[in-house]
Amino acid sequence: MTEKGTWPKWLLFVFLPSVMALLFTTGILIWAGAPPMEAYSHMLRGAFGSADKWAAVFVAWVPLLLCGIGLSFTFTAGLWNIGIEGQMVMGAIGATWVVRTFDLPGPLLIPSAILSSIVAGALWSLLAGILRTYGKVHEIFTGLGLNFVAAGTTNFLIFGPWKQPGTATMSGTELFGLSAWLPKFGGLAIGPVEIGIAASAIVVAAFALRGTMFGLRLRAVGRNPRAAYLMGLKTERNLLLAFGTAGALAGIAGGVQAIGLFHRLIPSISSGYGYLAILVVLLTGNRVLWITPVAFFFAAASKGSLQLPLEMHLDSSLGGVLQAILVLFVILARGLAQVLGRRK
Repeated sequence: MTEKGTWPKWLLFVFLPSVMALLFTTGILIWAGAPPMEAYSHMLRGAFGSADKWAAVFVAWVPLLLCGIGLSFTFTAGLWNIGIEGQMVMGAIGATWVVRTFDLPGPLLIPSAILSSIVAGALWSLLAGILRTYGKVHEIFTGLGLNFVAAGTTNFLIFGPWKQPGTATMSGTELFGLSAWLPKFGGLAIGPVEIGIAASAIVVAAFALRGTMFGLRLRAVGRNPRAAYLMGLKTERNLLLAFGTAGALAGIAGGVQAIGLFHRLIPSISSGYGYLAILVVLLTGNRVLWITPVAFFFAAASKGSLQLPLEMHLDSSLGGVLQAILVLFVILARGLAQVLGRRK
């Protein structure tokens, strides 16, 4: 997964698959008896029809972007960090633990909650890294297993130690105090803290992966671990650093969900953004700067498709269909290019 690209490659790997995915989705709409242009128009209005809808897209974009950037570190090191979903969940648990445990003023409580989410996500990711490097268990299996454990831990805490007093509900914990809520832009659902964190993550990740020895080592390990080891690189340590960095960023995403959006811990607090981020990174070919617009497109498609059941009585999964088909066509284009390259 290279960071470099050319216009012919962009046409082959991005533009043509995008057109094919749009045509395929249009065919599905026609087959279902729904006017395609009307459906796309409703999706656009559902994502960008008002300031509140723009804010909702950014609310989805921030955790999706953070998870995607985190995955860029493990993908660069040649790792399939499927456990990014669980790392995000543990980040939300870490933030909730701080809010519920410590009676701190807002200027201290929010940074402490975010720091706790970073630590929780990183430690959960390092567990998968340790099993991968020392236990020789493939990260796909450990990641999937730890995702289930993280989800189960959330349900246990909500129904057990952190349950709402006098009730037995799985709707979530009690709402946090206002001092633990992230500030917002006016009455919108997004605020400066989330945007600042996302912007900082983009800049730091782009520089770290392309302009530091750390990024160079990760690329070397990802392309040929054996050669990297023979050259003197400590492959295990670099793999663990990649896992830890990805987990820290996913943990922040979970913390933002807890203290910025839901203001409590709820089941499925990750909203599937970890898994969706894997599609984002696959679509971008692990190009960090491309993750930003592609994650925004995915967020807009997810939020915009919610308008379809209201306006056209269509299932809101159309946005997911468009996303999945787009990734599929991109992967097919890359596979075809590799086959043709070998023949030449």
